[in-house]
Amino acid sequence: MSYQLQFGDLAAYSGMFASGAAVTLALTAASTALGVSLGVAGAAVYQSSHAAARAIVHGYVEAVRNTPFLVQLFFVFFGLPALGVHIGEYTAAVLAMTLNLGAYAVEILRAGIDAVPRGHREAAAALAMSPRETFVHVLLPQAFAKVFPALTSQIVITMLGSAVVSQISVADLTYAASYVQSRNFRAFETYFLIAGIYLAMALVLRAVLNAAGRKLFARSPRGTR
Repeated sequence: MSYQLQFGDLAAYSGMFASGAAVTLALTAASTALGVSLGVAGAAVYQSSHAAARAIVHGYVEAVRNTPFLVQLFFVFFGLPALGVHIGEYTAAVLAMTLNLGAYAVEILRAGIDAVPRGHREAAAALAMSPRETFVHVLLPQAFAKVFPALTSQIVITMLGSAVVSQISVADLTYAASYVQSRNFRAFETYFLIAGIYLAMALVLRAVLNAAGRKLFARSPRGTR
């Protein structure tokens, strides 16, 4: 059985692939901004003295980390309407991705905060800094510097995981691939190309974030003890 590769058949759909890639990157950018912010908020709660609030955050983190992202996406898109909350597919995708990334960001940032030397907290207390000021000006900057590589990896994972949003008709890159192969029946060429595009986007995104990290934390006291 012979199979002739015909990548040329995909040229007519280049605009659809580009549009799908743009949607994937837009979803990633929105969920990164919101998810990291949620992670900061969750990490702040872990530093508080409110046991009930810490328990709620812990339950959220465990629920997200121990369930499939696809199930979380379906819960947001199909489950919330049963409670009277109706949102569009793009909003559902961003919300699900934000909640997913936020849970991992909470744990990543918490690990970074725990790695900050205790002496820095004591120095902040000696300067009469409030718990909020200590968190914002002492703990959080150092935590970000320590865990930025891990956070970068999680953002890339979130982008790659976004491929499943095509299941709720979000016109991302995977949705474009499904549409194209259903029209030209060149499944191998189509998904080979899509895999290459995802690989390229992941490598570029990681490089951009790493470059941003080096610039932001060039003078960070990561090695301070």
